[in-house]
Amino acid sequence: MSVANSSRLYRRLLSQVLPYWRMFACSLGCMVVLAATQPAIPALLKPMLDGSFVEKDLSIVQQMAALMVLVFFIRGLASYGSAVIMAWVAGKLVLDLRTQMFEKLMSLPTTYADRAQTGTLMSKVTYDATQVTDAGTRVLTTLVGDSLTVVALLAWMAYLDWQLTLVAMLSAPLVMWTAYHFSVRLRTMSRNLQGIMGQVTHLIRETLDGEKVVRIFGGQRYERARFRESANWARRYELKFASAAHATGPIAQFVISIALAVIICMTAYQSTNDQITIGGFVSFLASMVLLFPPIRRLTSVNGGLQRGLAATESVFALIDEASEPDAGDRVLGCADGRIELSNVSFRYPGTEGRALEGINLAINPGEMVALVGPSGSGKTTLAHLLPRFYDPSAGRIYLDGIDTRELTLASLRRHIAFVNQDVVLFNDTIAANIAYGDLAGASREAILEAADAAHVTDFLSDLPAGLDAMIGENGVRLSGGQRQRIAVARAFLKDAPILILDEATSALDTESERRVQDALERLRIGRATLVIAHRLSTIERADRIVVMAGGRIIETGTHETLLETSGLYAGLYRFQFLRQEGVEIDADAAAAPQRDV
Repeated sequence: MSVANSSRLYRRLLSQVLPYWRMFACSLGCMVVLAATQPAIPALLKPMLDGSFVEKDLSIVQQMAALMVLVFFIRGLASYGSAVIMAWVAGKLVLDLRTQMFEKLMSLPTTYADRAQTGTLMSKVTYDATQVTDAGTRVLTTLVGDSLTVVALLAWMAYLDWQLTLVAMLSAPLVMWTAYHFSVRLRTMSRNLQGIMGQVTHLIRETLDGEKVVRIFGGQRYERARFRESANWARRYELKFASAAHATGPIAQFVISIALAVIICMTAYQSTNDQITIGGFVSFLASMVLLFPPIRRLTSVNGGLQRGLAATESVFALIDEASEPDAGDRVLGCADGRIELSNVSFRYPGTEGRALEGINLAINPGEMVALVGPSGSGKTTLAHLLPRFYDPSAGRIYLDGIDTRELTLASLRRHIAFVNQDVVLFNDTIAANIAYGDLAGASREAILEAADAAHVTDFLSDLPAGLDAMIGENGVRLSGGQRQRIAVARAFLKDAPILILDEATSALDTESERRVQDALERLRIGRATLVIAHRLSTIERADRIVVMAGGRIIETGTHETLLETSGLYAGLYRFQFLRQEGVEIDADAAAAPQRDV
């Protein structure tokens, strides 16, 4: 990254601190006090030593000793105040950045989530955000405080002897060149480290999510090897970063030590010629020694700066991602629920063929339309277009005659309820999972009514806390059927005019399926319902069945009429029926259209 880009990135990071400029200024004020009092230490040594060894005046020694205690007391207060205030500012900075990233994650388009690794995103929010504080707060206070300290000490040294001070300053260009030389390597190592930390987080999450598969298939050795390899790369990048970051300090100190040796020889010569007093010699030498710590911190601050700027790149890259397009400005107050797809086509980003091609379909209020077809035929893609998880590549989708792209996303999705096979529940109470999001203000009576309609109350008696029972992460303490019924209850409570059911019962046992299916039958009454089902027995009573293949609609009709046409639906139905009867049959042959001879 060029110097101009780094400067622009750093200015943007500092803009995040602006809301807290008063506290930040207080911290810098404390740093100024620290810098101003640093040369007071060698300055007090001069009259103290001259008064004791030369003038033999003990009163001067006592006064200087008392002033020395006062100086260190003031420095202690300033140091404590600066550290605590800066910790507060750093905490606020991390909180703001994490909040902005989390808000961005909730507004990113589905296409971004499809291609992004969850672990990498988690690493940005957890790990990268904390690294930013080095560049945003600690580096700045070090630059300001230690730079002022160096200037103040040099000013005192120049007051004592400008020639010796000039010799000391000759080492500055070499020290600055050394720090600049290591900047590029430090930034590269920081980027690599952040990337590999995202991979480590991803592996941990992936292994925990699939721990049952790992155990049953004996994947522990494979996962352990993958994790160890990634963790070892993280260790290597950390080591490379540390070796580069810590190299600048010793080099700078070596250069300064040469200057110090020259100055000691020069001051020794001056003292023999009575050109400098004992107090002046010790004061100058003490100033030189006191220069070491701030210069060491200034030369090593480059490591924290480059690490922070690399993290800042990562954080702002996420914050700057384009949000889900929401250009609509119309708000639909009360919808009837009529859906119409007009010549709709869709292609996933980065793919050649179209997932949907020329889809024309209308669903009326109160009508149940079922989508069936082989896997990959485009059923779920079509369902995801209705709430605008994706936008069509071509064609239009209308809700009550209004192009859905003219509606705000919130207005559109307020009229859609969604229940799918992969139920998402939160580590909260049953009541909170039913009355989720915009439904959180629902009354207890409304929640109970929805729970009863979805047969959730059937198992509440087994839970001591009832609706207030905690269900664990993604409902781990409940069975599949119980989790599904909570999802149906959520849809009941929303009472939306459009209902999408995506394989809502395919993973359930017979008894659980019967209960959930009964709840769904009650739920779909009076709603425009789109059902996706592989188990064809569950949609025999649909008003219309739409058969898809290759992203196109190839058949439409009722269960009876489609069986009579002996097309793809009849073949799929016959295959499922024979399989349930235990008859061995070739799937392709069974699904092939039948012709009369």
